[in-house]
Amino acid sequence: MARVRAEAEFAPARRTLLDLYESLLAMYGEQPWWPAESAFEVVVGAVLTQNTAWTNVEKAIEALKARGLLSLHAILGCDLSSLADAIRPSGYYNVKAARLRSVCAFFQAQGGLETFARIDVATQRSLLLGVNGIGPETADDILLYAFDRPVFVIDTYTRRLLQRHHLTRGDESYEELRRGFERALPADLHLFQQYHALIVVHAKHACRKSPLCLECGLSATCASGR
Repeated sequence: MARVRAEAEFAPARRTLLDLYESLLAMYGEQPWWPAESAFEVVVGAVLTQNTAWTNVEKAIEALKARGLLSLHAILGCDLSSLADAIRPSGYYNVKAARLRSVCAFFQAQGGLETFARIDVATQRSLLLGVNGIGPETADDILLYAFDRPVFVIDTYTRRLLQRHHLTRGDESYEELRRGFERALPADLHLFQQYHALIVVHAKHACRKSPLCLECGLSATCASGR
């Protein structure tokens, strides 16, 4: 018999999450995120950003553009070593080159990004999670920013912010947190895109692994700031 989990699931109040969002928005303003010129560039960036800083991703994407490799057909048609060399600034370049090739082959099999965009979001997510190298966070980044689907992205920054504000225990699964946000908040694309972007900005500015509490406008409600 499966063990019943004693703790309550992550089920925050809508007002609690909206208050947090509105505080972040007041602190940092609207964010131009995800920075990309096309849906395909978002897809590429979502793979390249795994385990690296965004500044490294920008360098890799510029190298792809300079070499004429920032397209689905170009990535599928080029030599894998050439692709790896172009994305070297992003780190783990051999692994990421193989993942980019798999992602491009997937979208080609789907009939391209425009055809994939017409599929319902649950099927989109399930299909993406079946692609080599795409986990829940990468899949949700792609859905939220490349295909404008209102799914909530959970990352290390989100977990850190929630735990410091006593909204989580700290051991919740990715899906538990994602479902909690999506059930509590209105399914508003702009809200979801901005919320995630603001969390990232706040984590880089103040809510770091070693927090800069004196620079944080949320310190009054944060465990680290007390």
